[in-house]
Amino acid sequence: MPKGGKKGGHKGRMRTYTSPEEIDAQMKAEKERKKIEEEEGASVNDNPTEDKITASDSEDSDDDGSQKRKGVEGLIEIENPNRAAQKAKKVTEIELEGPKQLSRREREEIEKQKAKERYMKMHLAGKTDQAKADLARLAIIRKQREDAARKKEEERKAKEAAQAAAAATKGLHTLSLK
Repeated sequence: MPKGGKKGGHKGRMRTYTSPEEIDAQMKAEKERKKIEEEEGASVNDNPTEDKITASDSEDSDDDGSQKRKGVEGLIEIENPNRAAQKAKKVTEIELEGPKQLSRREREEIEKQKAKERYMKMHLAGKTDQAKADLARLAIIRKQREDAARKKEEERKAKEAAQAAAAATKGLHTLSLK
């Protein structure tokens, strides 16, 4: 046997039905209300152009009121900017020549690029600490290379002199044998 024990709905109360007499009474009351509204509308608006205007206005208001609100939206009025329909701007309204407002990220990116350019200019001029250290290192390397080149030149000259001396002694030795 299922939970609840009785056949039919397993939740809540017993079902209640509207009697046919009550339905008939409701239908009659609604028809009378419509007749009264039609008579009042005809007596107030004798001009047919006004009828068209009010009919179109009522259609617009019906469209606005026909939107169903979920939950407690009907009870609480909330101003949500994300929910409002965005208005489309016309091409003539758009200001292209006016000052453009940059976002924070764009401003930071531009500032970063300008700072980098300033640093590179100072670096090339030799005014930054890193540039001074680089120039000092380059001067030391140049001096070491000059010393190495001078030493190599001296060794080459000494070697040539030794070869010339060896050749001269060899030449004397061969001359003396003849």
